[in-house]
Amino acid sequence: MALDILLGLQWGDEGKGKIVDYLAPQYHIIVRFQGGPNAGHTIVFGGKKYVLHTIPSGIYHKHLINVIGNGVVIDAAILHQECLTVENNGVNLKKQLYLSKKAHFILPTHRLLDRVSEVKRGSSKIGSTLKGISPAYIDKIGRNGLRIGDMHHPDFLKKYKILKEKHLALAASVSVDFDLEAEEKKWMEGIAYLKQLTTIDSEYWLNQQLLEGKIILAEGAQGTMLDIDFGTYPYVTSSNTISAGVSSGTGIAANKIRRVIGISKAYCTRVGSGPFPTELDDDIGEQLRKEGNEYGSTTGRPRRCGWMDMIALKYACMINGVTHLVITKTDVLNNFDTIKIGVGYIQNDKEFNYLPYDIVTDAATPIYKEYKGWNRSLINCNSFDQLPLELNIFLSIIEKELEVPILAVSTGMEREQLIMKEW
Repeated sequence: MALDILLGLQWGDEGKGKIVDYLAPQYHIIVRFQGGPNAGHTIVFGGKKYVLHTIPSGIYHKHLINVIGNGVVIDAAILHQECLTVENNGVNLKKQLYLSKKAHFILPTHRLLDRVSEVKRGSSKIGSTLKGISPAYIDKIGRNGLRIGDMHHPDFLKKYKILKEKHLALAASVSVDFDLEAEEKKWMEGIAYLKQLTTIDSEYWLNQQLLEGKIILAEGAQGTMLDIDFGTYPYVTSSNTISAGVSSGTGIAANKIRRVIGISKAYCTRVGSGPFPTELDDDIGEQLRKEGNEYGSTTGRPRRCGWMDMIALKYACMINGVTHLVITKTDVLNNFDTIKIGVGYIQNDKEFNYLPYDIVTDAATPIYKEYKGWNRSLINCNSFDQLPLELNIFLSIIEKELEVPILAVSTGMEREQLIMKEW
């Protein structure tokens, strides 16, 4: 009986999908606990790339049950298309994918409201993925939402229409390009499809699986610095992306948690607006973007790139209770003579060795330490002993600063390109 958590320690895009996919054979169940189709979890095996948005990243392992937990918000149209793609890749979703009855729907008009909100913000826009995430969570908190379990109720369409009309009234003041009729048609087709899948009282089902000795991995979306409470507010997502969100997003109590696996890139990226102290708006930042193919899996937007931020990582490890680290995309730094790590901030002429309350209003300038790069390929490295000395020094510095052991290092995109220690 055990629950492990895997989540991102930065602003998302840390490579969580690959790590979940790699670790999946050690588990019986994978459960997504928050977020929605704004996530983009990429898996590469057999020379082919697979991108998942709502479905957990263990779906390509036939022995696993994958659960979309109650903390997730679901767009029926997007999930329908994602399911069709996964089924075309040989997966039996009726056997492998379960939906929590308490997960909330994203309606087409939630996406309309998302566009309206960004237009109203003007130059202060958040940088939303425009997937309707925030409006869906607003309705959830406001006790107006529609849930997966509702789609089997005779009054479902009536409830849908009431919420739709409310949204249309809220959106009436702003004109945006949105074909509601076409989007609604796709959404209803999605509802018809989702009715064929297994829906469960996930809090009961998951806890029963633990009692029966099953091992569960909770998969997070986005990253710690996008958490609604502890991220760089207001430039955050609308859910709790941290380990505390697992209990509210699954119904599994905190005393069942065994491990918290935190994922960080060897550098840092961010999509959309918001503070990013170690961002590099120069040739080095562009080199990171090019070497790392840093474009959003969901939006296709170029990611902002910069050096690793140790202050933010310490913060993320603290609030998540991280027990094991995975460092991804080390290979992206193969061709750098010098590598930097942000080890402090200067804000308003004051030096900080912790994350200040507000780095949105007053920018934080990073203080760096420099380290020698390894300037060689990692393609033939299959153990920590085979890694370049400079990379092992880099990793030991991370372990020392964070006081958390590194479990694994990713050296490429493929499933097999991961060097892992024993638990």
